[in-house]
Amino acid sequence: MKKASNILITGGAGFIGAHLVLRMVNRYSDYHIINLDALTYAANLDPLKPIEKASNYTFVQADINDPKALKAVFEQYRIDHVLHLAAESHVDNSIKHPLQFAHTNVLGTLHLLEVARQHWANDLKNHRFYHISTDEVYGTLGETGRFTEMSPYDPRSPYSASKAASDHFVRAYYHTYGLPILVSNCSNNFGPYQYPEKLIPLFIKNILEEKCLPVYGQGTNVRDWLYVEDHAEAIDLIFHRGTPGDTYNIGGNYELRNIDLMHQLIAVTDRLLGRPEGYSKKLITHVTDRLGHDYRYAMDYTKLQNELGWQPQTPFDHALEKTVQATLDHFQNPNPAQK
Repeated sequence: MKKASNILITGGAGFIGAHLVLRMVNRYSDYHIINLDALTYAANLDPLKPIEKASNYTFVQADINDPKALKAVFEQYRIDHVLHLAAESHVDNSIKHPLQFAHTNVLGTLHLLEVARQHWANDLKNHRFYHISTDEVYGTLGETGRFTEMSPYDPRSPYSASKAASDHFVRAYYHTYGLPILVSNCSNNFGPYQYPEKLIPLFIKNILEEKCLPVYGQGTNVRDWLYVEDHAEAIDLIFHRGTPGDTYNIGGNYELRNIDLMHQLIAVTDRLLGRPEGYSKKLITHVTDRLGHDYRYAMDYTKLQNELGWQPQTPFDHALEKTVQATLDHFQNPNPAQK
């Protein structure tokens, strides 16, 4: 591919997107990073304040479902490559509003694919369209085994179904039109600046405010946890060295039952708040299980490790401590505009 000069990152004001934008702007001074985000409810530009005036960074507020706006961005900034992260991602919201998830995750991706294909029509091979997806497209696992890149798709929620559909459209553009694509599917992310509808920041906030900690069922569902900065490193590596047309699984290699994660969160958060050990255990409240709740996710990232040399670098305990401290700092000293 040609030298990556103008890179469009969609969803760069989202949780994973912001960490990726920071990494790319700080690491590659000769790239121009264009961050396109619709600034919906979960967006947050605060993490990007250190780079907002950087010469190699531009923010554009636009919706991926607005093809005119997309075409204007591609033409104005002469976009060479796309890293596509913009998506609705909360499973509970998808159960309540499935059409919204189809609109953003499926049609939005299709609009972006089509604009990219048309813009690069005379020189497809020298561009990359990298689509970042989720482990949830594979469905659920039992007590053993891990998802590989060859695992069949079996989505169980409107969210995972919408991501599966978008994955299929991305691959279809590779096979039908020759658009050089990359796809990665990641396990559960966590880290600083995550919107507090997701489990870890929500529980930290509730522990701080001494509100109930809702646990679906008995809390025995298992997730594979990936620190967001490790994920950003993997995306960077796949973008630069991945094989067009290929899929790469990204996992954290750290599985926990939800109830065990909660106890770790309580221990770390109580300690950082100066509370007695186990003080917040009284907040645990078991609630009716989520509809279609997948039992277990776990990712086999052997391909990524063998081909590109990646593996998670941040020990879970260190990452969790850093995440809890940053989240407490945010809620105890909020930006006045977000109070």
